[in-house]
Amino acid sequence: MAGYKNVFKRVEKKYRLSRSQVDIILPMLERYMVVDKYGLTTICNIYFDTLDYKMIRQSIEKPAYKEKLRLRCYNVPRGDSPAFVELKKKVVGTVYKRRIAMPYDEAVEFLAERKIKTQTQITKEIEYVIDFYKPSPRVALFYDRIAMYGKEDKELRITIDSNMKWRTDELDLKLGSHGRYIDEEDTCILEIKVANAVPLWFSSMMSELKIYQTSFSKYGTAYKKYICKEAFARNKEKTLKGNEFYV
Repeated sequence: MAGYKNVFKRVEKKYRLSRSQVDIILPMLERYMVVDKYGLTTICNIYFDTLDYKMIRQSIEKPAYKEKLRLRCYNVPRGDSPAFVELKKKVVGTVYKRRIAMPYDEAVEFLAERKIKTQTQITKEIEYVIDFYKPSPRVALFYDRIAMYGKEDKELRITIDSNMKWRTDELDLKLGSHGRYIDEEDTCILEIKVANAVPLWFSSMMSELKIYQTSFSKYGTAYKKYICKEAFARNKEKTLKGNEFYV
């Protein structure tokens, strides 16, 4: 699968917007940015984690180093659709992403059984994480994304995500992008991705609109707001069923 960039190093900053703010900011961004050739795309992910969600729990604690392992497709895949196995690390505010591209069914097999046609440095890094955590598919996340790149600096990227949903069952992306909303249905996340400093025009624009940087993890939010609470409720129910006080 030639033509895909597989190694990234950048700084990422996030901003929480409403849909009405997105409508305002898009024409302003188009002075400096170009929507990529894919247009509006549904991003489909499966996040891999331990049975007790150790990776996301560590991430939520905001350590100096954290990592996530996921399987990503652009739009709901078929078995032969392009898919990406991605290892995303954050070290003191800088994001490092390694990914390998292969057909979806092959990616699923690699993550489950470590079967890979060609070994590379990136596959070795991913295999090390698999060996260390012994992760399995835990959460599916979906969102609609508009991606843009800079007119003058094509390495400058801005994405706007909406319709953010999650589920913990049917962990096969071929089954569709349905799920429950992660946050308010109106919530959108704008993310700017730069090699170094954020452009002055962008900072001025966000200041003018009174939109300020925030911390937001889709997986982290789904875990904190829903998954851990539901898991606690299930465990409590099991405990109660085991004694005479259960009603």
